[in-house]
Amino acid sequence: MKLDMVGIIVKDMKASLAFYRALGFSFPDNAEKEAYVEVNQGEVRLSFNTEEMVTPLFGELEKPKGQRIELAFLCENVQELDRLYDNVIAKGYQGVREPWDAFWGQRYCILEDVDGNLISLFVPLE
Repeated sequence: MKLDMVGIIVKDMKASLAFYRALGFSFPDNAEKEAYVEVNQGEVRLSFNTEEMVTPLFGELEKPKGQRIELAFLCENVQELDRLYDNVIAKGYQGVREPWDAFWGQRYCILEDVDGNLISLFVPLE
């Protein structure tokens, strides 16, 4: 068994895709009008699913309590991590923890997407 896809349930597809575009993701034209959007991230796919689409599948969605999940993205270098963080913050999105050199040997930062999911960016320090 291997992890193939992570699905993110979103309240507003347009707002969610705008956040992930600020991180550098590419989506097809007019993707924000769809109820389901998928993007390949190497060996793992990310899917964005509207609440309206998944409610019939999962039943009534309850508002999450506490931290649900964190997605962590490996950056190519420290400069890319810092640039991505600054770009997302400049577009008005929420930072949880600005970039820092963590004791475990990584440059790390934490953002929050428009649905409250934690998004971490990291790169091993030389």
